[in-house]
Amino acid sequence: MQRRILVTSSMFDGERYWGGGERTVVIDGDKVSEVADGDQSSVFSCPGVEVEHVAFVMPGLVEGHAHLFLNGGELDTAVRSAYLKSSVDNMVEVGRRNLQQSAEAGVTLIRDAGDRFGVNHVIRAEAASSAGPLPRVRSAGLGLRGLRGYGAFMAREVGDLTRVSEVVSELAKESDDIKVILTGIIDFEAGRVKGVPQFDVDSCRKIVETAHAAGRKTFAHCSGLDGLAIAVEAGIDSIEHGFFMNEEMLVAMAEKQVAWVPTFSPVDFQWRSPKWCGWDSETQGKLRGILDQHSRQVALAAELGVPLVCGSDAGSHGVPHGSSLIDEVEFLSQAGLNMQTALASATSVPRRLWGEEPAGPVKRARAELVVLAASPFDDPTALRKVVAVIMGRNVLRPERGKMLDETTLKKLIGYRPGG
Repeated sequence: MQRRILVTSSMFDGERYWGGGERTVVIDGDKVSEVADGDQSSVFSCPGVEVEHVAFVMPGLVEGHAHLFLNGGELDTAVRSAYLKSSVDNMVEVGRRNLQQSAEAGVTLIRDAGDRFGVNHVIRAEAASSAGPLPRVRSAGLGLRGLRGYGAFMAREVGDLTRVSEVVSELAKESDDIKVILTGIIDFEAGRVKGVPQFDVDSCRKIVETAHAAGRKTFAHCSGLDGLAIAVEAGIDSIEHGFFMNEEMLVAMAEKQVAWVPTFSPVDFQWRSPKWCGWDSETQGKLRGILDQHSRQVALAAELGVPLVCGSDAGSHGVPHGSSLIDEVEFLSQAGLNMQTALASATSVPRRLWGEEPAGPVKRARAELVVLAASPFDDPTALRKVVAVIMGRNVLRPERGKMLDETTLKKLIGYRPGG
C-alpha cells in the first residue's frame, strides 16, 4: 500500500487547531492511518516512503455552493448571456477548468447548486472516474422552480404543484441533493427581494419529505423573510444566500439545525465593482448596507448555534471558482467568527451535515488534505498559499507560493475582501 508521511509544525483537524509542536500524519492509500505527537517519521517510515516536513496541514476545503458550468471570471454581462446559448460541450470544458481551478485552491469536495444542461452530472462522473487529483462533486442536477419563476438556467419548472413529489422522486434518481428555488433574486436598486415565494409551505414540505424518503438532502435558494419563514417551517436542510435574515428566523434555524450558506461573494462583487453592473452611488450604498446587515446576522447565527457552511456561489458574476471560497472564509472572519469556526464551516461542518466521511489529519479519516506554506491561524493570507493538495493517492502541487487571489479578474477590479 502506498504510504506518505507528513511532519507538520501545526495543523487544523476540522474541529481543533493544534499548534505548539510537531505532529506526524501517516497516510496509507486513501486513509489517514496514524496521527502522532512529535516527529515520528522514523517510526512509521520504511524504504520508498516519502517523508515531507511542512508548515501546516488541514482538511481539504469544501465549496458549499457553486455552479461549475459558469465562469465567474467573465465580467461582460453580454458575453455571459450569450454563453448560456453555447454548446453543452463548451460548457463541459468550462466546468473542467473550474474543477481544476478549485483543486488548485485546496478544494477537494464541491456541492454544485444546479444547471439545466446536465454539466454538473457530467463533471461529477468524470471526476469520480479520473485517475488524477480532482475534487469530488455532489451534483444537484436540476433544481425545482415555480411556474414562470426565477431560475430557468438551473431548475425545472413545476407548474402543477400536485405533482411536486413525483418530480422530486424523478430528480432524486440522479441528483445527490434536491435544490429548491424558493425566492427570486435581489432588486439591489430597491434593496429587497423581487416577487413572492415560488412555493408555499405545504408544497415545500412535500419536497422535503419526498427528498428525505429518497435519502437526499434539500437546500433552498432563498432570501427575504417571507421565503425564509417557509423554508424553516417546511424543514429545508440548508438555506442558501439568506439575505435580509433576522434574529427570530435565526433562533428557529438554530432550534431545527437548519444550515445557512451566506454566500457574500456575489453581492460583494456588485458593491465593489459598480462599473461592471451599472450601479450608481445610491445603489452602491444600498449594497453596502445589505452586506453589513448580512455580516451582523452571520455573527448572530454563530452565537446562536446555526450550522454555517462556507459557499461562494462560484460561477456567479465576478465570483471565480476556488479563490472565492477563500474570500468567503475571510468574510466569516470579518463577521467576527474565529479562524477555527470559519475553517470548520469550510471543512468538517458541511461533510457532517451531508453525511460525508470525515477528512483531514484525523486517524481513519479520508485522505483529503491541504498543505499550506504557513499557518492561517498566524497569517490568514496563508490560505492562499497552497503547497500541496492530497486526494487519496494523488497529490496536486500548485505553483509554490502562488497567491490564489492574483487572477485576471481581481487584478482588473482591485479586489480584496475587506480592503
